[in-house]
Amino acid sequence: METTETRPVVSEFLGTLLLVFFAVGAAVLAGEYIGTFGIALAFGFVMLALAYALGPISGSHINPAVTLGMLLAKRITVRTAVEYWVAQILGGIVGAALLFLVAKQVPGLQTHGAFGTNGWGDRSAVHINLGGAFVAEIVMTFLFVFVVLGVTHNTAVTGFAGLAIGIALGTVHLFGIPLDGTSVNPARALGPAIFAGGAAITQVWLFILAPLVGGALAAVVHQVTHPQEEHVGTHGRAAGGTAAPDEPASGDRV
Repeated sequence: METTETRPVVSEFLGTLLLVFFAVGAAVLAGEYIGTFGIALAFGFVMLALAYALGPISGSHINPAVTLGMLLAKRITVRTAVEYWVAQILGGIVGAALLFLVAKQVPGLQTHGAFGTNGWGDRSAVHINLGGAFVAEIVMTFLFVFVVLGVTHNTAVTGFAGLAIGIALGTVHLFGIPLDGTSVNPARALGPAIFAGGAAITQVWLFILAPLVGGALAAVVHQVTHPQEEHVGTHGRAAGGTAAPDEPASGDRV
């Protein structure tokens, strides 16, 4: 009987928690001081660090859209994908809860309907409409997941995947923050929305659905651009290009 591997699942929970706490926290607690560029860097840097720290353990997906892409690319099993999705969603909620606790210690800080959440219409800096936000999220997630799949392909140069992944996430945030706050990650979108309430929770469906569509499209296109790949590992090649101690060096970790 197949059993759950504890370390990878805990790593996905922890990674998503830390991404939400620090990267979304940069927007919530320091946004007026660091601006869009600083927030984008926070997302990119946290992702880069976690890719190298957790990549050898779980692949450092920390994003349900990435996990979906890995599943459709046949790098992980359905069981692993479901375990990761549960861990990521819970990690996003706990990370948002910790951030909410900190935010409530800052006098006058507005959290209702805001709190680093995503949105369109009046909740968008440029007032992008629903359709525009949906398309933007699909394309941004496509880029991010396509990069993840590409740099962890067995023909990619090893040791630099984490750098490319962090740059890709920072780039989509530079582009998307003025549009809708940038989700590209259902767990990142859902956690803060639960605590923000109001319009944030009623609009969150788009920022869950669109990234999953983008991740699925990235996996389909990746099969065309990177065909005939051998899949050895269970979680994706490590960002640093090394395999976990209990897996072959040719494994496919992120």
